[in-house]
Amino acid sequence: MNVVLNGEKSDARGAANVAELVARYQLPPESILIEHNGVALHRHEWPQRSLGEGDRLEFIRVVAGG
Repeated sequence: MNVVLNGEKSDARGAANVAELVARYQLPPESILIEHNGVALHRHEWPQRSLGEGDRLEFIRVVAGG
């Protein structure tokens, strides 16, 4: 299944939901924000949010600094 991740077409690598996609990319959940089809998600929503062909996701890394 193909999704659009951060503006680029990407293979979802068999991930059924947002949480599985985050795990596939080995991203630390506490340091990213996710928007799925224009909706910002809370981390507890990731496992319930199913992925579909052509879904649009934005992964935003949160970094501390000044």
